[in-house]
Amino acid sequence: MTIETRRQAHRLGHAAEWRAVWRLRIAGYSILARRYKTKLGEIDIVARRGGVLAFVEVKARGDFETAGFALYGRQFGRVAAAASLFVARHPHYAAHSLRFDAMLVAGLWPRHLPDVWRAPE
Repeated sequence: MTIETRRQAHRLGHAAEWRAVWRLRIAGYSILARRYKTKLGEIDIVARRGGVLAFVEVKARGDFETAGFALYGRQFGRVAAAASLFVARHPHYAAHSLRFDAMLVAGLWPRHLPDVWRAPE
């Protein structure tokens, strides 16, 4: 992968995350964090609506099907580990229901998939 290809992918990902943020805001979510990084993993978006704390993985591809196939198991483990650290560092969210969502971006309007996977017990 060339440096220019990486830059283009970074710009595409950044633009997709902004669209996802606005999609969530329109749906009534408060955005608590973007690109939340820990030693264990990164969460694209942390959002809250009512008593639900959603950890959202954003995937941007040419079509929704390809974006959906870009979600995979090992990635979920990293997001779940980072989510545990987020809640540990922000204990006032401990009583919230935790949910792992995906936001597929393949055009102007992202597709929100709530509760896509469960964290390992």
